[in-house]
Parts: sequence; C-alpha cells; structure tokens
Amino acid sequence: MNHYHVYILLCSDGSYYTGVTNNIERRMIEHESGENPNCYTFKRRPLKLVFNEVFADINQAIAFEKQVKGWRRAKKEAIINCRWDLLPELAKSANGSTSSP
Repeated sequence: MNHYHVYILLCSDGSYYTGVTNNIERRMIEHESGENPNCYTFKRRPLKLVFNEVFADINQAIAFEKQVKGWRRAKKEAIINCRWDLLPELAKSANGSTSSP
C-alpha cells in the first residue's frame, strides 16, 4: 500500500514550505541538496521537517496540502504543535465569518 505525506518545512528565513510526496526521506534529500535552483526552498536552506501527516489516498493528501498552503501562519503553527483543537477559532476571520479548518 502506498503512503503519501503532507509535510511542512521550517526554512532558515523562518518561513514555512508545505509539500506532498510519496517518499518523505527522498524528498528531504532533494530539498536539502538543492537539486532544483527554482524551488522555493533552494535559497532557504537549511530546512527542518516540522510536520508530517500520512495519507493512504493521494487525492486526500493533495487536497490537504492545498488547504494547508492556503492557511495563514497561525493555523500552520497550530498543527505543527499538535493543537488541532485551535483550528476552529483560528479559522474565524476579522469580520466574524469562518473558513474551513
């Protein structure tokens, strides 16, 4: 059975990079080695893996990656710190409406 990873890297400039892969070890080596100079992480090394969620379904993994990429920093830090319970409150916008966690 294949496994798919949605991961978040902490970059040397303090930013976060979110990605999806079917081989987290290989992907970390690719990021760290700077294989692709056009990659967001190329000039932001060294990198630290701070979040990794495993999925059995590639479509679920891709959907979650897209969702997390759209989140602001506070929501990403909530899941990095295993504080999923904070997502509903963090999803509230300034005008009182909510977005999906």
